[in-house]
Amino acid sequence: MDERKEYVEKLSAQIVEWDAQIDRLKDKAESATPEERFDYHNTITALQLKRDEAAEKLQGISAATDDEWEDLKTGTEQIWGEVKSILRDAIKKVT
Repeated sequence: MDERKEYVEKLSAQIVEWDAQIDRLKDKAESATPEERFDYHNTITALQLKRDEAAEKLQGISAATDDEWEDLKTGTEQIWGEVKSILRDAIKKVT
């Protein structure tokens, strides 16, 4: 398996995991206080936007030429880091 295909598969699996974690945050938001729900809503919205941006980058990598995909990989990793950071902070708030 080539490097790009492995990378795409790894990131696809990560998106599935993020979706599950976002769903868990939504569940927790339902039982939260109104103030906490507002924070959850803001965090979930930011996560979903970044998740969608990451999925878009992933599609770009899948469709890119061999020369282009390395450049796209850098931008994708930046977004991945942002999603991980937002998600980690959100999980810390609820635990």
